[in-house]
This record gives sequence, C-alpha cells and structure tokens, in this order.
Amino acid sequence: MRKINSLSSSPTSANLFEGTVCAQLFKESPLSHRMRPQTLDEYVGQRHVLGEDKLLTRAIQADRITSLIIYGPPGVGKTTLAQCISAKTQAAFECINAVSSNVEEMRKILAAAANRRLTCQKKTILFIDEIHRFNKAQQDILMPDLEEGNIILVGATVFNPFFSLIGPLLSRSLVFELNPLTQEDILKILNNALEDQEKGLGAFSIQADEGALNFIADVCDGDARKALNALEVGCLTTPKDKQGKVVFNLDVAQESIQKKQVNYDKKGDAHYDTASAFIKSMRGSDPDAALYWMAKMIYAGEDPRFIARRICICAAEDVGNADPQALVLANSAFQVSEFIGMPEARIPLAQAAIYVACAPKSNASYLGIDKAIDAVKNKRVQEVPVYLKDSSYRGAKKMGHGQGYKYAHNYQGHYVDQEYISVKETFYEPTDMGYEQKIKARLGQKKQEVKRQETEK
Repeated sequence: MRKINSLSSSPTSANLFEGTVCAQLFKESPLSHRMRPQTLDEYVGQRHVLGEDKLLTRAIQADRITSLIIYGPPGVGKTTLAQCISAKTQAAFECINAVSSNVEEMRKILAAAANRRLTCQKKTILFIDEIHRFNKAQQDILMPDLEEGNIILVGATVFNPFFSLIGPLLSRSLVFELNPLTQEDILKILNNALEDQEKGLGAFSIQADEGALNFIADVCDGDARKALNALEVGCLTTPKDKQGKVVFNLDVAQESIQKKQVNYDKKGDAHYDTASAFIKSMRGSDPDAALYWMAKMIYAGEDPRFIARRICICAAEDVGNADPQALVLANSAFQVSEFIGMPEARIPLAQAAIYVACAPKSNASYLGIDKAIDAVKNKRVQEVPVYLKDSSYRGAKKMGHGQGYKYAHNYQGHYVDQEYISVKETFYEPTDMGYEQKIKARLGQKKQEVKRQETEK
C-alpha cells in the first residue's frame, strides 16, 4: 500500500507548508533584499526620472510602459524599479538574469509571450537583469518579438548601454540612467530599516548613533545595498550593552563597511585645510606631500574636478611661464579625469600634480595681472592710442583710427619700437627660472634694440 505523506495529503497543508518555508527563507535573507521597496511610493531616490509628473512615473502609473533600458552603478535601484513595475502592471511579468539564462529559456518565454498575446490579448513584460551579459547573437533573438510587440523589454545593466547593447535594441527602447543615491537618500533607507519591525531591524533594541549613520551614508558611494549590508552586519554582530541595547557607533560602522573615517568635511575647515596643504606642497616642490594630501581628498570622496581645478590654478599661479607645459598638462589631466571618471582618474591627476610640484616656479604672471588690475582700479584709466584703435569698420579711417600703426611683422626680427600704452608701466617681471629665463633674455634684447635705434636717430 502506498504511504501518503501527511504534509502533502491536501492542497491546503501543502500551501501552508510552502508559505511557512518561504516566510522563514525571507526572514533569513539579507536586509537589503527584505527592505526592497514593492511600490513606487516606497521607492527612494532617482527623482530626476521618477519625480512627480516625470515621464517614467506617468508611464508606470498608467501601466503604459514601453521597452526600457535602465542603467547605473550597483545598488541604486535598477532591479527594485523593475519589481515596482511588475507590481503595478496588469501584464504578465517574466524575469530572467542574463548571467544564468540561455537561448533555450528565452525562446520558451518568447513563445509563451506570443501565444499569450494571440489568445488573451495580454502583454508580457520581460525583465532581463545584467542584460549586458548577453552577446550580440543573444540580443538579436529578442528583436523579432520586440518588433512585433509580443514583449515589452525592461533591461538593467551597470554598463553604458550605448557601448554594450546593439543599436536596433536601443532604437526601440527608452534609456534611463540612474545616479548614485544621495547621502540623504541613504540615510532615509537606513532609518527605514531601523524602524521597520516586520522586514527590518525594528524588532531589535538598537541605538544607532547619528554620526555612524552619516558615515555609512557618506562612504557607501551611493550604494544602498552596501549601506544596508554594513548596517546589518554591524547590528547583528555587536554584543548588547548592560541595558540590553546594541550600540551602533562610529567604530562599529567603520569596521562594518571596512573603511575608516577621515576627518574631511567637504564644506568645512578640513576640506579647505587639506586643499591648502595640497597647493602649498606643489608650490613648495614636494611631490610626495602633494600626493599624500591628494590621496586624502580622494579617499574622503572629494570631487575629482575640485582637485583638478586646484592643480590648474597652481600650474598658472606658481609655475607660470617657468614651464608653460605645466598648465597644458594640468588642463589635459582635468579633461581626461572627467572623461574616464574615478577610480582611474586618480592616475592622470597624480601625474599632473607631480609635474607641477617638480616644475621650476615663477609667480611673475600672477603678480603681473594683479599689478595691472590694481593700476586700472586705483589710477587714471588710460585711453587707447588712436593708432591702436580698431579700424576694420566703416568710417573708422575718417576718425584716424589705425593711422600710424606699425605692423611688427614688416620689420626685422618681427619687432618695431612702438608705444602700446600711453603711460609706460612694468607689470610683468620675468624671473630666471626655467623657460622664463629665455623670456627675460628676449625682452632684454628688445630693450637693447630700442636703445640702439634711439642712438642711431
């Protein structure tokens, strides 16, 4: 006689058992998974695409989703957004991961979607996580059903889709870029997790210091998953104190996220003090000190554009014409670092900082422009000599503009003695440093030439 398992003897007991197991597995899943929002109302961040009256928000609420490609760094809500769409839509929702999926599975889903549309007139949304993992041939398989309207594609990727996905797929999809979450967004997510007694850590007696939460929110790089994982591991592994509370302080936070706090307030004294030390180290020709202060700024999450601007300023102010290449290299590092982004941007920035620190120094250009501005500000403003005035427009010659001007290239050495300012003043005084020594010598030769011409007269 066949034995009947009492747990599966009826559909009711089977469903009960399955539900109990699922509930237990959910409780044991990571906090970042349990706290995943289920609706748009719970979704945090990305207001540039999900704000009030934004196109994507309207499309989801009206259940009028067209094919989408969502890309952005890890932990910013790409998969969560897809789940919010699945909760809102009346369409069938299929979900696969490009890492583990294959052509056979896709063909089955596409065939079912085509049949569903034909027999039930029901749409199918196909969500493909890590869609960049599909090669060109695998992406091509989607095209016929996408073209015919059998599926609505929602793809998620951490890579720029314009480089990782085929053109025909992109031309049939709207592309939305998700940004790293702001510190305020991360703080809201962390506090939600601490307060939620069903899915979060609200059932535990936890005292989370504000400084610890701010630190996690600051150093997690806008990644909600990283922030929640750090909060969970810190709270669940820290022994309770005498009052029976788990104290999540700064020390625990630093250990949980494996990154120590650097005293660097991006809007406070530490920010400006470190930047000052960085510039003064380059000015003082100490490349090692310059690298250290730059490393501190990078580690603390400083905007690389701020660092690049400081290098450019120092190249012009403190190196100047002693080595004109310094400013060229600094500007190139600025442009390259913006193009490639962090963490690789640290390399061209370091190269430029070292070059500026090791270059010969001259602040003659900086002093010269300040002297000239001071003369304009505090002395009588000089009129432009008539022969230097613009003579290109109609009627200028009748007023004598340009008459008597000596075109330097018509003279020997491409130089002619001519007054370019009514009251002669010296603003730029080149030094003997680097290339500026050659500039100084050239200007000295011109003065000697003027004296020779005056003697001959």
